[in-house]
Amino acid sequence: MAEAVAEAVAEAVADAALPVATPAARRGRWLIYAVLLSFAVFFLVPLGVVLLNSVRTAQEIGLGSVIGWPRGFAMENYAEAWSRYCIAQRCEGVRNYMWNSLLMTVPATLVSTALGALAGYSVSLWRFRGDTIVFTIMLMGVFLPDQMRLIPWALVLRELGLTNTIAALVLIHTVQGLSFTTLFCRNYFVGIPQDLIKAAKVDGAGFFRIFWRIVLPLSPPILIVTVIWQFTGIWNEFLYGVTFTTGAQQPITAAIIAISVSSPTDVPQYGVQSAAVLLAALPTLLVYFFGGRYFMRGLTAGAVK
Repeated sequence: MAEAVAEAVAEAVADAALPVATPAARRGRWLIYAVLLSFAVFFLVPLGVVLLNSVRTAQEIGLGSVIGWPRGFAMENYAEAWSRYCIAQRCEGVRNYMWNSLLMTVPATLVSTALGALAGYSVSLWRFRGDTIVFTIMLMGVFLPDQMRLIPWALVLRELGLTNTIAALVLIHTVQGLSFTTLFCRNYFVGIPQDLIKAAKVDGAGFFRIFWRIVLPLSPPILIVTVIWQFTGIWNEFLYGVTFTTGAQQPITAAIIAISVSSPTDVPQYGVQSAAVLLAALPTLLVYFFGGRYFMRGLTAGAVK
């Protein structure tokens, strides 16, 4: 009996074994790998140049080229870029501008995600007359170019007295992000079985209790996707920051554009400038480094649902 079972298992394993790749298939696979590696190198070369320059001195770059291997590691470039480098006639480095971006990005991300989840829950699981029209109007915000919104936002901020403030940027990015967050959450929530909602209603649960006790515990994948999307988009946004803020109120993306002309010396400070650029990009790089796998899992889960 044991021998019969062993033979059956061996046959099943043999049947399930993958066919041996032919030489043509192996060559095609290596060709695909070579193409993907070429694209990766092409996109990573600028980052590599900036990274190497960030640890090179201005003299070393001036005597050589902006493309080269550092002879030493000038880590003081980062200290100067953080707290002493002159940007737009303010010799305080990128520290204050990074703090402005953080004060702008974190509240706007959390509030827009929370409101988007609530709106997506409303139009997907609590159907009402005209819900499709409401969702379509909100969805239009995804496709409107930002340049069309500058004048309306200028008028709104003037009336609210928020001109040249971080609060203005928080308001803008919260409202602007509602279209994306509602779209993401709505498309995920429609996959939640209606029987769960009906059973909760029978037990006496209301709108917010169902949302808090049933919907949210089922939604970490799409909420992670939404937070990562919003954080990176808001942090990297440039147009509103440079339009509605000036001086010390600007986020890092608006301030960093002045780096190339803000050096008080005749020698271009490419090393310090590269360090400042990397510091400005560090938060989004860390978000993708630590949360990239969850981002892909959330996108896949939303696509399946």
